[in-house]
Amino acid sequence: MNLVLKRIVLFSADVPRLAAFYREVIGLAVLGNEPGWVELSAGACNIAIHAGKSKVGDRAPKIVFQAADVGMARTNLVLRGFKDLGPVKSTATFDMCDGRDPDGNAIQISSRP
Repeated sequence: MNLVLKRIVLFSADVPRLAAFYREVIGLAVLGNEPGWVELSAGACNIAIHAGKSKVGDRAPKIVFQAADVGMARTNLVLRGFKDLGPVKSTATFDMCDGRDPDGNAIQISSRP
């Protein structure tokens, strides 16, 4: 049996607001839209927004988007309305910046291949 990661589902009390963030700010294309559900194309794995209360645990997952130039990606995202995106941090091998979507889910932009 081969299992392939198809989508990450984020639960939200305000599906249209969170879907708009991923569509308009992050720039993902909508693949499907039905009551209480929006699925967006995010490369090899989609992101789906599902109606329901989010119950984030002690160490919730983080959604990581890859960008060759994290500084440029950060600048573009801030110009598009990403309000909660921290500064670029550099390690010996990659750059990254962390933020949170409107529901508080952790997001990172990383140049790690």
